[in-house]
Amino acid sequence: MADAATSEVARNLQRRQEHHEADVVVVGAGVFGCAIAFALANQGRSVILLERWMHEPDRIVGELLQPGGVEALRKLGLENCLQNIDAVPCYGYHVLYRGEEVAFPYPPVTSDGEVVVGAGNKREEVRGNGHANGKTPVRPEGRGFHHGRFIMQLRRACMAHPNISVFETEVTATIKGEHSDAVLGVHTRTKDPETGKKEPDCFFGGLTIIADGYNSIFRKEILGTAAVVRSKFFALELIDCPFPPAGFGHVCIGSKSLALLYQIGTHETRALIDVPHGAASTATGGVRGYIEKVVLPSLPPNVQPSVHAALADGKIPKSMPNSWLPSQKQTRHDGVILLGDAHNMRHPLTGGGMTVAFNDAHLLSTLLDPAHIPNLNDHAAVRDAMATFHWRRKSLTSIINVLAQALYSLFAADNWQLRSLQRGCFRYFEKGFTDEPVAMLGGIMRRPLTLAYHFFTVAFLAIWLNFVDVCGGSVFGILKLPLAIVQALMILWKACVVFLPVFGTELR
Repeated sequence: MADAATSEVARNLQRRQEHHEADVVVVGAGVFGCAIAFALANQGRSVILLERWMHEPDRIVGELLQPGGVEALRKLGLENCLQNIDAVPCYGYHVLYRGEEVAFPYPPVTSDGEVVVGAGNKREEVRGNGHANGKTPVRPEGRGFHHGRFIMQLRRACMAHPNISVFETEVTATIKGEHSDAVLGVHTRTKDPETGKKEPDCFFGGLTIIADGYNSIFRKEILGTAAVVRSKFFALELIDCPFPPAGFGHVCIGSKSLALLYQIGTHETRALIDVPHGAASTATGGVRGYIEKVVLPSLPPNVQPSVHAALADGKIPKSMPNSWLPSQKQTRHDGVILLGDAHNMRHPLTGGGMTVAFNDAHLLSTLLDPAHIPNLNDHAAVRDAMATFHWRRKSLTSIINVLAQALYSLFAADNWQLRSLQRGCFRYFEKGFTDEPVAMLGGIMRRPLTLAYHFFTVAFLAIWLNFVDVCGGSVFGILKLPLAIVQALMILWKACVVFLPVFGTELR
């Protein structure tokens, strides 16, 4: 039996190398592409992984992996990819709101995935007390790292797998059958090592999985949609930046600014600065002027010298569009699936992208397991699996996607209603109601209705705080009650506008 298995692996390798044929062709050796290639290869599938550029990428997002993503990485068998890249732990979040601050760690989780609410803010292990399973809950951790180093670890894992062949080639189009619209593989252009010119090439698979990133060239063809971009993140790398508490993601909310900071190495801290469209005008001195005049004063004094040092080169910082792209059910195109950022994106404020990607890869590989679908040419079976995939992933992805969009709307508030909700959100955290919100943000709690509960509780707290501002402080405040009621309705309406359309879109 062992000899037969070895022989089959050898035959599949020859088929991939010489004939460019496999069970699965995966386009894009990024986060999702590597994860799904590795997961399917572990099931015995023969996999071809295609990547346009195999050098270490230099990106400014995809550097913070939430605890739910770390757990999914473990389930995929790729947890070793976090080793030897100077990855640092992330214990939770620290929010600075106009000079005030509150920090909250991820809550403890039992070995069967149950979140322990109300355990307090200490980071050490929390002993189980009265749990039915009698097991010890522990606080999960995220990881921060340089994106390129992590991607290279994922690629090395794929290149070392006997069921995966990796090719450096530029994918240009899908290949369709003569008698049907089913996708059979992809056309590519591969560089000839002797001439240096790119020559036409092609690769074939029973199923083609395309994960060519946020700027996908196949999205219009397969999904027919486009991402919505409201702002950009401009990135700085701060060296030896002191920002207590250590090991937390820091969200800095100023009167007109928003910045996210987190460690990506022992000495490096990534600063992502939100610049809304039109904000970096000539009046503010462009992007650098906006950072120096608007954002910098809102950061803690101990952080500002590191920001000045990062800006000293005189260059415009690297940027990345902050995109929103709702997912779509993919049951119309046989032989091809579009996934990863090509399929679904959310604002990177909450660092949920890779958590979604790894959980999607784990779920999809489970649904495509050879025990369920022996032959990936069975298009009807793959369609059924994708219909299941679309709905089953939403217990996690709807939370992460809605949180990202809703929190961005609040934290980057540009009118008084949103600023009221922003203050209500901070006071809510300040009162200690953080375990379930940060558990959902971290991808370790899957209860979409719990998210709705917390969001509208924040809205009503914001309404109460505004009511106190309007009617309090004087015995004649009651005369302002009609104004307070009108403003309460306006705040509630704004909360509905922020939350319900995104929530409704995610549940479709």
